[in-house]
Amino acid sequence: MRSLWDLLNDRRAVVGILIVAVLCIVGLAAPFIAPASPIAQNDVLRTRLLPPFATDPGGMFHLLGTDRFGRDLLSRIVYGARISLAVGLLAVAVSVTLGTAIGGIAAYVGGAVERALMALTDAALALPRLVLLLALVSIWESSFLLVVLVLGLTGWMGIARLVRAEVLGLKERAFISAARAAGVGHWRLFLRHLLPNSLTPLFVAAALGVGNAIMLEAGLSFLGLGIPPPAPSWGNMIAGGREALVNAPWLATIPGVMVVLAVVGCNLLADGARDVFDPATHHPHMR
Repeated sequence: MRSLWDLLNDRRAVVGILIVAVLCIVGLAAPFIAPASPIAQNDVLRTRLLPPFATDPGGMFHLLGTDRFGRDLLSRIVYGARISLAVGLLAVAVSVTLGTAIGGIAAYVGGAVERALMALTDAALALPRLVLLLALVSIWESSFLLVVLVLGLTGWMGIARLVRAEVLGLKERAFISAARAAGVGHWRLFLRHLLPNSLTPLFVAAALGVGNAIMLEAGLSFLGLGIPPPAPSWGNMIAGGREALVNAPWLATIPGVMVVLAVVGCNLLADGARDVFDPATHHPHMR
């Protein structure tokens, strides 16, 4: 049985953990790191589109420059980390909760219940996720909660199938038969023995899901259907900078790099966890 210590011995997992941890710390410490309010606008005409390492006429230094409204880009990046990471984590929490419940119940109960739940899962999988996202977000007024719910409610299907497969395999194990023979009730058997032992693949799926949700949120915000401005998210910052790519490329490039970093960190963590916890794919020479 591999442990967290084995995960910390995997170089890719360690790099992924460091990237994600640094981004989370930046987001949590945004009020202390940001030099200004992310939505503050002073003299727009005199402070707009300042390049990195510039000082505005008021004497304020802008490490990453300013946007077209004269707002400090570093402040918006750090506050954007808070919003983008929160969207990714909360959306995955919704997906994991719903997928685990549906997949676990389907595998444990079996019969008509399993067939109905898996038919629902297959039907949801048949719908293109991006098209469904665009349709749902365009129906209602965009908000942080709506983006989280839409991303979460369109990403549970793969997790449900994964949990179902794990629980089906665990149902036939000796310790489950022993628990049944000892008179353990159905709910306790399901919640205390089956679900905890199926969490390893869920950890990998959740790590991948966070990166995917951050990327999808950035795409929705780029299309004007994600987090509404002036609240800063990396996606709407990229969208706001696309009109100034020639004379102010840092407006879109820097938040784009942040999205890439977050996705790469999540993917490295997921790859490392899969190699460490899954004996079928673990290769010591890849460390």
